[in-house]
Amino acid sequence: MTNALAGKRGLIMGVANDRSIAWGIARAMHGAGAELAFSYQGDAFGKRLEPLAASVGSDFMVDVDVTDDASLDAAFAALNARWGSLDFVVHAVAFSDKAELTGRFLNTSRSNFKNSMDISCYSFIEVARRAHPMMVENGGTLITLTYQGSNRVAPNYNVMGVAKAALESATRYLANDLGPEGIRVNAISPGPMKTLAGAAIGGARRTYKHTEQNTPLRANATLEAVGGTAVYLASDAGACTTGEIIHVDGGFHVLGMPQAEHL
Repeated sequence: MTNALAGKRGLIMGVANDRSIAWGIARAMHGAGAELAFSYQGDAFGKRLEPLAASVGSDFMVDVDVTDDASLDAAFAALNARWGSLDFVVHAVAFSDKAELTGRFLNTSRSNFKNSMDISCYSFIEVARRAHPMMVENGGTLITLTYQGSNRVAPNYNVMGVAKAALESATRYLANDLGPEGIRVNAISPGPMKTLAGAAIGGARRTYKHTEQNTPLRANATLEAVGGTAVYLASDAGACTTGEIIHVDGGFHVLGMPQAEHL
């Protein structure tokens, strides 16, 4: 899809390093001709992000705390001041206390439940509300990231599964709200990937190996595959796709049992 995003501008939220899913998406969107801005939280992440942003021709970075309304307001004010309009936003933001991603879901604390839902789900709604005025004239695309632990029990995923289920529901409701104004809202659901976020999940290596051995394609998702899907969704080719949870997981989500050789 060479030049599929030529002339389009968008914000990428959630790049932690060069192995981040958000970075794979950013790289693919840059390759398709998009002009990019990036958000980060705090100086440490900003220093990591700066050379990556520069490598795709971007000098536009905004410090954002998605739990702080004033921080979000300032970031979108900066986007509006520089560009005036926005074609897409990629929301790759999630968090839960690592200590609560082990043991029983039954023991989830109230404070971590609220925090996980706020950062991993509600922040997408806050971002959509602020992106909306910048997309209302020409339409646009909002993309978030989810995982199949939203609808199937995944070991050590715990409260994040509940947060992702809420995020997927929010995706559908936002798609219905914003569709009349030409704004599409979708979620991409990759399989397990070797990312900083993925490493926080207990047993990540075994999960990665299990899915690689059992997917119909016998392969886990790649950054390039997820990035290509995001390009499609943000491009004119995705003009009639909204409210979808698109799996990029080698087909693992269709299985009812492991492959016969791994039973």
